[in-house]
Amino acid sequence: MAEPSAISIIPPVVVLTLAIVLRRPILALVIGALVGLAFVDISSVLSNFAAASLKVMADETIGWLILVCGSFGALIALLVHAGGALAFGQTAMKFAKGPKSSLLMAYFLGVIIFIDDYLNALTVGETMRRVTDKFKISREMLAYVVDSTAAPICVLVPLSTWAVFFGGLLVDNGIAGEGQGISTYIQAIPYMLYAWIAVLIVPLVIFGVIPLFGPMKKAQMAAQAGQPALEQVDLDEVQTPDNYASKAIEQEFEQAEQQGKLYNFLVPLALLVVFTVYFDIDIWKGLLATLAVTIPFFLVQKLMPLADLLEQMINGFKCMLPAIGTVIAAFIFKDVCDQLLLPQYVINSLSPYMTAQLLPAMVFLSMAILAFATGSSWGIFAVTIPIVMPLAVAVDANIPLVIGALLSASSFGSQACFYSDSTVLAAQGSGCNLVSHAVTQLPYALIAAVIAFAGFLALA
Repeated sequence: MAEPSAISIIPPVVVLTLAIVLRRPILALVIGALVGLAFVDISSVLSNFAAASLKVMADETIGWLILVCGSFGALIALLVHAGGALAFGQTAMKFAKGPKSSLLMAYFLGVIIFIDDYLNALTVGETMRRVTDKFKISREMLAYVVDSTAAPICVLVPLSTWAVFFGGLLVDNGIAGEGQGISTYIQAIPYMLYAWIAVLIVPLVIFGVIPLFGPMKKAQMAAQAGQPALEQVDLDEVQTPDNYASKAIEQEFEQAEQQGKLYNFLVPLALLVVFTVYFDIDIWKGLLATLAVTIPFFLVQKLMPLADLLEQMINGFKCMLPAIGTVIAAFIFKDVCDQLLLPQYVINSLSPYMTAQLLPAMVFLSMAILAFATGSSWGIFAVTIPIVMPLAVAVDANIPLVIGALLSASSFGSQACFYSDSTVLAAQGSGCNLVSHAVTQLPYALIAAVIAFAGFLALA
């Protein structure tokens, strides 16, 4: 499209509507992309979709994501089959005396695992859901706790994949000097209001200071009444992508070694964190090194034959395919939104309000809308930072505050969007239907967003 227009908003509306109605996020994203491509050139929808798909699949980020998610699934399968994950759950049971303490345990575990939001979402959900199930806590509630301590925590810690990525963007765009990306990032951490508020709201919800309401209250009442979750009801009747992964992991736990040792869970996870830090916060290299040590570590203990071990790794990789498919579809959809000039339209629509005092709040609002609409927490900012930051310099705005607004919007989009990678993985790890998780946590994410918006207005 030659000029940004309101037409660019239609595909995100289509996707969100279909995701809620159909509860099939991949299908919703594909249809949304096709609708968007029809606006670009209705005579070449199929060929343009093929081109966009190949472009996304050739993207280094997507290759990295497939390898990381798949390998993490393989590692989880090993921990489960060896009985380590079960041993962790049994140990956690001794400390979790009730619903609140079990959710707090999930919360603190999420805070501790700050290296990467993928690592956080998958690890906490997988290891804690049996503990929370015992106390009749809904999977939706667990997924909310997991998601709230995934991207928001990673944003606030300078030793994380988020800090490395955004620090690099700040250097690439001339906002920070060479080698000063992380230090500039650290200056903005106090102003990442959404992340701070989202993390602080969780214990308030756990202790009932902020009461359960809306879809979350219904989900929790159903769990306390002993009604099975949506994906558990349909598991044997309808094989959707979401519950395929849940069922596969459930079967792994049923077949797990019942006499598993706790160290067979803690040692690989500790190695993953150590190796990730050692390789300059590169979780892919960290995973490779962890698997390279874990495989012989399990073989020496004779926990399973080599053939069985490799089979479990393949099964674990397959369990991650629904999540990988959703994120790939989201990247294709983002590419279509870029062709429709959606980022430029949103920014142009709000630019009249971008004075030095209003800029941080407007940046948060516009970027939050974009991140929520496109499901892109990182990619959208590579496009918009070169637009936003020169404007911030031109109006003499508080640069750390504007960077904090950008990162706040990014963490909001990661948590709130129905098809963002963090939301997908939090739902997957918690064994929760993706759309159910998104719908139940959205009101709490919006509360944090409204408070953050007010905060940016007050601080400017």
